[in-house]
Amino acid sequence: MVIYSFYIFDRHTECIYSKTWLPPPPAPGAQQQHDISTSTTGAAVASSDPHHHNPNTLRSTRSAVSAANKASDDAKLIFGTVFSLRNMVRKLGGEDDAFISYRTAQYKLHYYETASNLRFVMLTDTGTLSMRNVMHQIYINLWCEYVVKNPLAPVEHKGGAGVRNELFELGLNQFITGLM
Repeated sequence: MVIYSFYIFDRHTECIYSKTWLPPPPAPGAQQQHDISTSTTGAAVASSDPHHHNPNTLRSTRSAVSAANKASDDAKLIFGTVFSLRNMVRKLGGEDDAFISYRTAQYKLHYYETASNLRFVMLTDTGTLSMRNVMHQIYINLWCEYVVKNPLAPVEHKGGAGVRNELFELGLNQFITGLM
């Protein structure tokens, strides 16, 4: 079993948590792009001249900004897909039917919605069985324990402010790595 990524959306359709373990495999025949904007030394050189810009620093800044924009765009696309498919399933099958997952040639998307309208989405390889119970365990054992019961954690994540809880992230990482 391979798990590519995991997303949590709140009731306001904002992505409040996302984590990527492995990138999904490229489509057959698709060209792979390599990021050549990273510095080979890994160190940035500071300059006292305010008009002098280090090209390595600029490239790494642009790369970080484009990676953040790509992650945000991916989360929006995933939520839009889930929202559309869920509505289609409810219209075709009635209110009792629920959208659980769908599969493409490249990945399988698993969906779990809580009573408080939190939406958990997990992308895995195509051969993975239903992850509904796994996402339920993440909700009960990790989300409720480390985020909901934390008095310092915000109740609402306004403006897309995500979940920043070290215990939740560590627990999720251990739980998912244990599955793989």
